[in-house]
Amino acid sequence: VQGLCGGVDDEIRRGEVGLSGGIADHGPAGGLEGLRLRVDLQGRGLGDRGQFAGQRGTFGHAPSVVARRYPETPRGSTGWGTPDQPDGRCRAARIRGTLDVMAEIAVQVQNLRKQYGRRNAVDDVSFDIRMGETFALLGPNGAGKSTTVEILEGYRRRNSGDVRVLGHDPARADAAFRARIGVVLQSAGELGALSVREQLTQFAGFYPHPRDVDEVIAAVGLTELAGRRVSKLSGGQQRRVDVALGIIGRPEVLFLDEPTTGFDPAARRSFWELIRSLSAEGVTIVLTTHYLDEAAQLADRVGIIAEGRLRALGGVDDVGGASARTPIVRWREGDALRERRTDEPGAVVADLVRRLGGEPPDLQVVRPTLEDVYLDLVADSAASDPAPMEAAR
Repeated sequence: VQGLCGGVDDEIRRGEVGLSGGIADHGPAGGLEGLRLRVDLQGRGLGDRGQFAGQRGTFGHAPSVVARRYPETPRGSTGWGTPDQPDGRCRAARIRGTLDVMAEIAVQVQNLRKQYGRRNAVDDVSFDIRMGETFALLGPNGAGKSTTVEILEGYRRRNSGDVRVLGHDPARADAAFRARIGVVLQSAGELGALSVREQLTQFAGFYPHPRDVDEVIAAVGLTELAGRRVSKLSGGQQRRVDVALGIIGRPEVLFLDEPTTGFDPAARRSFWELIRSLSAEGVTIVLTTHYLDEAAQLADRVGIIAEGRLRALGGVDDVGGASARTPIVRWREGDALRERRTDEPGAVVADLVRRLGGEPPDLQVVRPTLEDVYLDLVADSAASDPAPMEAAR
């Protein structure tokens, strides 16, 4: 790889690399713009001896790439180089070796189980969440979604299975790990006598690289109330403070548990814009919500959990599989409201018109929404024994 310059935000400007999947010969951005990668540089002669110290860089124009830096360099040099060219000058630098490239996974859950007595609250749940993704975990009360999220946050212990958040086991997390995540719980603790600005300023001091306090206050729509005691705010306003506390530390992964409970419609829309802006910055967001329209608006993918098991996993528009998205024709015939699922709704409507001598009353042709798919999956799980997950990837 040629043109490798030193520093934390450097860029591999051109070169020929082999990627898993057979991609090669990339120029600037190289078709990889927006893809989050992890890069392991092994310099010539170093092999696997690990003499590179971890530093952040970029590949093409893709963020969140980890490259490795050769430490044995003269004082004042860029620090990037090879054993035979240790000064790392940009024009001369050349690294010959391998680039190990893979999409980063922010959250990994494998065969997760949590029991309360003899009841499986979470039963063999597995899923991954990619860096920068917004993932919604949906399910009725008691389905196991909050328990799953609390295990990811490190607030609850699991019985078995493997869980990793940013590469760490949350059950053994230290302060450095906790500084990289943000959590908005369903309900806040004791609010105390601090004002909104004082509360956020206090929390900002707990993090190494916090956001600007006033910018966060503005982002959650509380600028006019910044000097008011949190305990004197309305329920919806206090919920906005909860969200502000969750993002003040500039988290890489943000957990939102029913974040818009108590919000009026206008406040919910403003909150959605805030979440979209965080997602655009590359924040990984894990959302639980009872508002299916909220999940449809915000999520890249959703998982539907019921009776402790993951019933479906996929994109908002394809979760549940193709059969769950089959169009529905609804009409009224006499006193009865009828419906039929079909891949040919036009033919069904034409047949109804011929048979009934005209367009039937209350005629609708609809494609099932996320809410429809969710309700069907939850109803099926309640009516049957636990079934394996149906995946739509």
